[in-house]
Amino acid sequence: MEGNRIVTHKSFARFFKKPFVLFTIILLVKGYLAWAVTFGDWLPWKLLVTEVPFIWLLFCLVEWSATKRKLMAYTIVNLILTGVFFAVIMYFKYFGVIVTYHALAQVNQVTEVKGSVISLMDPYYLLVFADIIVLLALMPKSRRMKEWKSSIKYKPKKSYVFAGFMVCLVICLFNVLPNRASMNEIKKAQQMGILNYEAYTILSLKKEPLVPLENITQASINKLKGIAVPENPKYFGNAKGKNLIIVQLESFQNFLINLKIDGQEITPNMNKLANENLYFTNFMQQVGQGNTSDAEFVVNTSFYIPPDGAATQRYVDKKLPSLPRLLEQHGYNTLTLHTNAVQFWNRGELYSSLGFQHYYDQSFFGQEDPVFFGASDEVLYAKSTDKLREMDREDKPFYAQIISMSAHHPFTIPANKHKMELPKRYQGTFVGDYIRAQNYADYALGQLIDELKQKGLWEDSLIVIYGDHMGLPIYSLDHDDKQLMEEIYGQEYSYTDMLNIPLVIAGSGVPHEQIRDEVGGQVDIMPTVANLLGISMRGYIHFGQDLLNQTYNLLPERYYLPTGSFLNDNAMFMSGNGYEDGTQYPLTGQSSIGQGTTEDEYHRALKLLNLSDSYVNQQPKK
Repeated sequence: MEGNRIVTHKSFARFFKKPFVLFTIILLVKGYLAWAVTFGDWLPWKLLVTEVPFIWLLFCLVEWSATKRKLMAYTIVNLILTGVFFAVIMYFKYFGVIVTYHALAQVNQVTEVKGSVISLMDPYYLLVFADIIVLLALMPKSRRMKEWKSSIKYKPKKSYVFAGFMVCLVICLFNVLPNRASMNEIKKAQQMGILNYEAYTILSLKKEPLVPLENITQASINKLKGIAVPENPKYFGNAKGKNLIIVQLESFQNFLINLKIDGQEITPNMNKLANENLYFTNFMQQVGQGNTSDAEFVVNTSFYIPPDGAATQRYVDKKLPSLPRLLEQHGYNTLTLHTNAVQFWNRGELYSSLGFQHYYDQSFFGQEDPVFFGASDEVLYAKSTDKLREMDREDKPFYAQIISMSAHHPFTIPANKHKMELPKRYQGTFVGDYIRAQNYADYALGQLIDELKQKGLWEDSLIVIYGDHMGLPIYSLDHDDKQLMEEIYGQEYSYTDMLNIPLVIAGSGVPHEQIRDEVGGQVDIMPTVANLLGISMRGYIHFGQDLLNQTYNLLPERYYLPTGSFLNDNAMFMSGNGYEDGTQYPLTGQSSIGQGTTEDEYHRALKLLNLSDSYVNQQPKK
């Protein structure tokens, strides 16, 4: 009996030493981790019929071709697939979407945001690389490793390998082909399997056909949006001839407005602006992979973000119709100011495409008083107002967009920038760091307001302030953070809360002490501002609308929500495979979805996205 046990033990040992078996088990464990993080499923049986066939497909190729360096080939495949699983985990933790090869264009940004990447990483995520490190360390040294490498040099019969390859290929195709039509990218990845989905995004040649330019008219866009533009819009020209100053606040969400924690007012300067001027409470971000730079693109063009990649990667070879070009035609100087290097997110090309006459970046602001990627917001605002005062001496008005940055993810601002004492329950939490960073950003914003008033710029300007994108993605919050957000909101933190950013418009001629609850998005800023400045947008195709003259809005969303998602004045719709299995969410502060959304709106939202893509892609080269 003892002899039989020894033989059985050796048989099991030999079985598990086969690279095909060993690496299957290793990658299966890593696949389980990726599924747990992205799909919230710790015991997914479907992983066995989606990920394993794809893994075996590659292993069959190794068995077919490799002999002397078979173990190295398996290790390389293991490394590549491990990298895919790890990228999926990390990307989902911030964006809430499944990473694809399009995101590789962002790799050069990683060194700039390494603090953000590290903050998202639970230490156990790094365990996915443990086996690779051990194998690479042992390969050249261990006697047993050399014996193992010698024992696996044999080549199985090619007919067996070919049969296995074809079976795996058929199963992979069976996972992919029936699920191609799904609109929800996360559901599509779950149905196909993560590895199949990644391969599908690389190999898929399907592209939405471009609508001919002659068929893209403002009338057709307005019809899809369900709006009619009034002949004599209200407030037209109320700020005629004024300077335009647009301030984009980094990661600033709407819940911060009028928020008090244990009696402490978090953003007193924004509160005062919101309560004394025109404040839109149901205003939404519309950014994608490019985050802050996408916000700059959407606000300055009134187009939607591209279906994949950042606008600074996809659209900057075009000469784009834009707010800077529109205002230049009406005698404005135009400039944009940002304390980071202009190369970050390819902003130099973006500003050229948008037609800004001047930009001021790190070379102008220097490295004084650094916070994250550049000079602090205090330096940004002080030097920006000096530059604006200089431009104001000229004989014509100016348009300046100022991009704040100090309250950037992961929100761990230097101690000398702490302007508030966090309550104990907030200390050491992601939400607490965020609130303290935004408290500092608001402090710096107060200095900007004072400077504009002291330099005589406030009264002569139309001031627009909004958040660029969310700061607290649901997917990045741990249990304690979610509890703090529930305390703040008085309910569970939702997708509509996450996308909700403020919009405040101030200046003479603007309705004061007005809180507006119409749904709007960043795409609406350009037409709203043009109306106030008394500038017609005839001849400028735009996908936003003047928020002061419309009560209904159809607002398509991309990237942070699955394709096909949108908002109307009643609810937010998140697509499933299509409309039928989608989900509707109440707007922030509402307990019900009211009349909800309709399937007709769903189809119209998709058509609007296609029209925007078609129009931008057919613009002339620079």
